Amino acid sequence: MVLPQESEVTHPDTAELALAKDAQDMLFRDARTVTDFQDVPVTDAQVRAIYDLVKHGPTAMNQQPLRAVLVRSETACGRLLAHIFEDNNKAETQAAPLSVVLAADLDFHLRFAETFPVLPDAEQLYAEAEPEARIASALMNAHIQLAYFIIGVRAAGLAAAPITRFDHQALDADFFPDGKLRAVAVVNVGVPVQGMPGYPRLPRLQYEDVFLTA
Repeated sequence: MVLPQESEVTHPDTAELALAKDAQDMLFRDARTVTDFQDVPVTDAQVRAIYDLVKHGPTAMNQQPLRAVLVRSETACGRLLAHIFEDNNKAETQAAPLSVVLAADLDFHLRFAETFPVLPDAEQLYAEAEPEARIASALMNAHIQLAYFIIGVRAAGLAAAPITRFDHQALDADFFPDGKLRAVAVVNVGVPVQGMPGYPRLPRLQYEDVFLTA
């Protein structure tokens, strides 16, 4: 058997994937968490386009617990900043064209007649379950949707900077006083400053470090 020369070997990142390499790079390899944004607004139309793409990502029983607040007004931004811990995150949030508070709807099961009609008693199952189980499911699936959202932001040619170090209890009481939503992250969104790639790429674990075969 003749082995291929090194120059003839196609990297498995591109060889085994149907997505074009430039799209792979845009969404993953070249993308960075960016903290310096251009003074360019992020429009409602852009956010709608992002959501209309990422809403197709799967969640358990199609529960779709993610809810979001677009923080646009000066008053709302001031309220948000009061709950963020680190000064650098405060400054980045204040300068971002758009901050989005992403939250989990703890009563996601009340929409099951619409979102999961294949199981007519799905709402009742969660209504009768222990509240902790329903909350855990809402938070887990909202975090899954958070990841979709970040990739959707990149697909729109924008950059995302997620923040999770904030006073969750105080932010929830401020933005979601009825107790039905629970924040999972704040994501700053915008057009990155040219020549500012964001944080350097830190090492990633290799395939052998992550995957086992059972």
